[in-house]
Amino acid sequence: MASEATRLRLARAMEECMRGGSVESITVTEIAARCGVTRQTFYRNFLDKYDLINWYFGKLLARSFEHMGSGRTVREGLERKFEYIRAERVFFTAAFRADGTNSLKEHDVEAILDFYTRLIRRKTGSEPGGEEAFLLELYCRGSVAMTVKWVLGGMPESPREMARLMVEALPAALEALFSEIGLMG
Repeated sequence: MASEATRLRLARAMEECMRGGSVESITVTEIAARCGVTRQTFYRNFLDKYDLINWYFGKLLARSFEHMGSGRTVREGLERKFEYIRAERVFFTAAFRADGTNSLKEHDVEAILDFYTRLIRRKTGSEPGGEEAFLLELYCRGSVAMTVKWVLGGMPESPREMARLMVEALPAALEALFSEIGLMG
């Protein structure tokens, strides 16, 4: 049975390997050796290095949403999320550069969309529908694309500036909904 502690150790070993090279050049043998486990232990926990990356990416996203969810407003939540991404820059940069990053980006879109949908449902009692649902998905896809661009571009804007830009990019109907449920401050 896979243990969470072993999985996290493997993820940190993968992150260390990412500091020295591209994801494509990293081997399972290298990850296992850096972690001090056998290849068999690696394969008891993950299918391959991309499975490890996806698992860890999910963990990091969950933590970034915890940071985001701890904000009182959308802007404050986004700022906390961007601060977290900046703190985990090695992993996010390497993961977004790796082959198959479309699946990571799609995972991020789905996670953000789910986060906002649950938040709206909690505040209003119902999920967004029709035009609001369309605009929410459009906004989430755009925000992920811009986050990836920010990460791969070396994060020149501060987390505060990125949060400001993301809030200003909200479609008017979403801004009105977020204002109505007290998320705009």
